[in-house]
Amino acid sequence: MQKKWLAVALVSALVCSAATAVQAEVKIGVVSTEVILRDSAAAQAASKKLEQEFSKRDKELNAAGQRLKNDVERFEKNAGTMTEQERIRKQRDLAERDRDFQRRQRELREDFNQRRNEELQKLLRQANTVIKNIAQREKYDLILQEAIYVNPKIDITDQVLKELK
Repeated sequence: MQKKWLAVALVSALVCSAATAVQAEVKIGVVSTEVILRDSAAAQAASKKLEQEFSKRDKELNAAGQRLKNDVERFEKNAGTMTEQERIRKQRDLAERDRDFQRRQRELREDFNQRRNEELQKLLRQANTVIKNIAQREKYDLILQEAIYVNPKIDITDQVLKELK
């Protein structure tokens, strides 16, 4: 019985010392993708590019929406003086224009979201390449994305931001 306990104690000691030895050799880094997607020069350039790409359509759509709103207000103001046929025709016209406006809004949102996702994927590929280069160059065993708590000593986000130009 004592030999069994001695063997268990010896194996436990070996496992603990081996785990400590392995733990001491592992180099871990953590990177915040949220910060990279928000603060990197590449992310800001992509945001500016998207704004330029969609600003004309957005302005045109806002102007069309304002015209539609003005026409609806004018219709509501003058509806009492219109004949029934005029009122029905105008209501149909306004309803048709509203459907068209909503369709154009939806298309703009979908196009914008698709382009934004393309730019985000491009940025993530670039960031992953930079992270892999840092990991290989500085001999990291493990790079984690995001964590609840990160000791600043192992946070490599700033380094990634600097190299992601």
